[in-house]
Amino acid sequence: MEGFAAYGHTFVSMAVLVLIWAVLSPVSAMKKQRKGAVSGAMPVPDYGSATYRWHRAHANLTETMPFFVAAATGAMLAGVSIPLVNWLSSIFMVSRVAMAFVHIRGIGKPDAGPRTFIYVTGSLCCLILAIATIIKVFSA
Repeated sequence: MEGFAAYGHTFVSMAVLVLIWAVLSPVSAMKKQRKGAVSGAMPVPDYGSATYRWHRAHANLTETMPFFVAAATGAMLAGVSIPLVNWLSSIFMVSRVAMAFVHIRGIGKPDAGPRTFIYVTGSLCCLILAIATIIKVFSA
């Protein structure tokens, strides 16, 4: 594990995301249950509904986290620049925290608003990590 100690920000980012997911998942399920839906069901798509916004916050993190974990893990294993991996991981984590906050609070329009900007920011972090991994592997 010594070789990976320098990637502490990346590991903390992963851990924080898991903790956020661990809160969003049951809260989303309980809100849906109170509305008469089963926990895995999709509520009526209405950003005016707190139940739907909690569902989207949970779903968005669930949908994006595997890409981040794969990209960050690949970058660490390939030996991509430690500061780059840590910075991108931290930015991704902050973007996911912001995304959950924006979803839950119902900030902005459903499309082309803060959610879109935040989503693209997180996606770019994953893309840069993946591209950096490919470059590192093929330049060795």
